[in-house]
Amino acid sequence: MADPRGFLKVRERELPPNRPVEVRLRDWKDTHAHREEGQAFLKEQAGRCMDCGVPFCHQGCPLGNLIPDWNDLVWRGQWGDAIDRLHATNNFPEFTGRVCPAPCESSCVLSINQPAVTIKNVEVSIIDEAFARGLVTPHVPERLTGSTVAVVGSGPAGLAAAQQLTRAGHTVVVYERDTAIGGLLRYGIPDFKLEKLHIDRRLAQMEAEGTRFRAGVTIGEDISWDALRRRFDAVVVATGATVPRDLPLPGRDLAGIHFAMDYLTPANKAVEAGTPDVLPEGAPTAAGKHVIIIGGGDTGSDCLGTALRQGAASVTTLAIGKKPPVERAANQPWPTDPILYEVSTSHEEGGERTYLASTVEFVADADGAVRALKVAETQYLPDGRRAATPGTEREIPADLVLVAMGFTGPETGVLEEQTGIEITERGLVARGEDYAASLPGVFVAGDAGRGQSLIVWAIAEGRAAAAAADTYLQGSTELPAPVGPRTLALRS
Repeated sequence: MADPRGFLKVRERELPPNRPVEVRLRDWKDTHAHREEGQAFLKEQAGRCMDCGVPFCHQGCPLGNLIPDWNDLVWRGQWGDAIDRLHATNNFPEFTGRVCPAPCESSCVLSINQPAVTIKNVEVSIIDEAFARGLVTPHVPERLTGSTVAVVGSGPAGLAAAQQLTRAGHTVVVYERDTAIGGLLRYGIPDFKLEKLHIDRRLAQMEAEGTRFRAGVTIGEDISWDALRRRFDAVVVATGATVPRDLPLPGRDLAGIHFAMDYLTPANKAVEAGTPDVLPEGAPTAAGKHVIIIGGGDTGSDCLGTALRQGAASVTTLAIGKKPPVERAANQPWPTDPILYEVSTSHEEGGERTYLASTVEFVADADGAVRALKVAETQYLPDGRRAATPGTEREIPADLVLVAMGFTGPETGVLEEQTGIEITERGLVARGEDYAASLPGVFVAGDAGRGQSLIVWAIAEGRAAAAAADTYLQGSTELPAPVGPRTLALRS
């Protein structure tokens, strides 16, 4: 463990500062600034990790990260051992350390009566330091098994499965329908939250290990699913949950109303091209517009930061529910993952947040485009349902409306049509406890089988599905399987 009395000596939780708002709104770079004192500051914070006896942070993390171990190693300055311990459970800490909501910190024992250890920041500092020191190198398999695996989808679940299977000695090909590898990591998350250099340098490692990538290939169109199964010994379906949740209200078909990803994807591609102000023809932009974002989650926050950088006249985020408390509610005791009021870096930058706002209607202008949203105050009915309160309706001006209400599940139509694979009542790809689908040799990882979830769950499931596929191909496996598909997070 780290300093036995560290949590008594350093009672304050401290994080690196963010870059000034007026500076970062002028570019699309990471919002976080790097501290000059770096390691000294980090050692102090890692030293707050206490000898808690039972590290509940292990349970809070779906990957089972060995958090006290690498806190201790950072405190001791043993960076090589720290990254080895971190990589033992997590293929991509540079992703989770930036965009994971850190349920591990909610279950930190120290957080019973003090601010939690800065686990997420220690994690991202370890991987950044490891890359800077040249400690992240390819792990080329000692031998090839002769088996081939296709991984469909290049998000965190697909990439984790691919890396594990490649290291087990299989020949792995990752297929991605978009123009570049990364899935929603690349085109769903803005650069100010996750700069794409972090994806590219990890892909370089994977390519050096032997993983092959095929971008711009849509399975089901360019290659049929049945042809893919005939060509490979096993297939891992990691297509994510990409079907957006809609809001079918009067006026929904008006011009100027878009799903969040239809807005974020072209904006992120323009940033990648180095021309953030030059969007593809027909792509929505917030420049000079009054923007309303329906949905107060991470995707809505990404839309907010993007709209502010594009020069929106105003941005209002609507949430149908109550404003969450700033401290744990009595019915969400430690070590559960509580629902709290959170201020993201985008929220720091501007915009208005409105709670208890039920959208009633999209209001049109004379040209058939949206000009306002009619909203009413949300009321909670005795049976727990929410409804608009009659007589409280008001209009909020809007030139651009972004629906950021999450995703209902994966796109399964073509997959089911071409293969007859079993689909659940929720619209997910059915799978068993071993991640196996209803077709021999087909495995399902991440949101495609779980439903919309966290990046940390996607990586955990990718690793577990890889172990299942390796067992199918070889009869046994030495790959770790951190979770089962029915395992529940602490929030449940």
